[in-house]
Order: sequence, then structure tokens, then C-alpha cells
Amino acid sequence: MTTPEDRIVNRCARCDVTVAPDAAASIARVLEDMLREPQNLSAVKGIDQAVWVHAVDSLSGLRVPAIRDATGIVDIGSGGGFPGLALAAALPAVPVTLVESEQRKADWLCRASAGFPNVRVVAERSETLARDEPAAFPAAVVRAVGPLPVVMELAAPLLAPGGHLVAWRGRRDADDARAAAAAAAELGLGPTPDIDVTPIPGMSRYFSIWEKTADTPDRYPRRPGMATKRPIT
Repeated sequence: MTTPEDRIVNRCARCDVTVAPDAAASIARVLEDMLREPQNLSAVKGIDQAVWVHAVDSLSGLRVPAIRDATGIVDIGSGGGFPGLALAAALPAVPVTLVESEQRKADWLCRASAGFPNVRVVAERSETLARDEPAAFPAAVVRAVGPLPVVMELAAPLLAPGGHLVAWRGRRDADDARAAAAAAAELGLGPTPDIDVTPIPGMSRYFSIWEKTADTPDRYPRRPGMATKRPIT
């Protein structure tokens, strides 16, 4: 029977993503530790499903040049650590900042990333980090955080000029797309072509990618929580 790291390498190869065996081994250890955690970090119960849902889905982001060639990445709402920890393992020379406001999850991220010298954990809201480190990151990644306009508002103040937001998305939604276009015009973001992937058989997935083409207005970020309570329309 193959090991979890072998499954990560082989399943990523099916997505046209190459992952080094040592990186896959590091990710497998994080998955195994996550599954043993008493706190509920994921609905996934077994290592094989975790390989698909967390590792392969996260690493499929390497199909995106803005991630693959990034010189720095911020993972907004990192939760259990994906996609940020998987990308940090695959890109060991790239500094990766994991942003997680829930303290218990941030504590887990600190433990899980102990063997990753390129990872920093920030136990704050992304809006707070954006006030402290505005326009500081070449790439922002967001997986399963919320509607696209909300994601864009959280990411835009953190992005450096010419930087990119890469959002993991499921099925396309026309209303979400129209709202995203309005948010982009407000936030200084410009669209780039989506990239479709199938990291898990039968799963609908695409990357919504936005470039920082203009300065984000000084009124952003708004107070923590406002992006969700009163989305840009």
C-alpha cells in the first residue's frame, strides 16, 4: 500500500503539479497531526481523504503562475493551515504568512509550522495586518473564506502593486461574478483569466485571479467584520 506522501506526489502529478518527495512528506506529517488534534480543524476523518481535500487541492494552486513564481505569500483565514502550509512546503524559499484570528487555530498553526522556517503565523484579523503591513505581499491566497467580494476586500489592502489575489472557488455563480466586478473597480483590482482545475475527481474547482492594478483607497481595510456585514456592491 502506498504511503500518504506517495499519494500526494502521484495525485498532484495527475493535476500537472510536481511536488518533491520531501515536501510531500512534510505535508503528510501535518495532515496526520491535524487528524489527531482534539479540536475540530477539519470535517475530514481519514488520511486518504485528507490527502485529496487538503493536500492535493491546496497544491493544485501551483498551476497558477502568480503562486508558483511568488516571492511572498499571505494565506488569509488559514484555519487548519491549508493552502498555506502545503504551499510553504512546496516553495521552501518563499516566505508564507498564515493569518488566523481564532486563537486556538493560530496556536495549532504555530505547532504545525514548527518545522517550516519560511512560515510566520499572525493571530490577527487580516484587516489588522493590513493596517500594520499595507501593500506588503506579492500574492494572497484564500480558500473557503466567503463570497468573492468579501475575499477581495480582505486581500486588496495587503497586496503590493502588481501583486495577485488567488481565490479557490467552486462552481461559478453569475451574481457573485457581477458583485466581484464591482468590488474590483472599488479596490484597485483587475481581472485576469480564471484557471480551471480538477484536483479531486468529480470536483468543480477554479481559481479566480485578480491583479493589484491601482492603489486600494485609504478607507480600506474597514473595521474587522465590515466586509462580511456590508459587502461592496
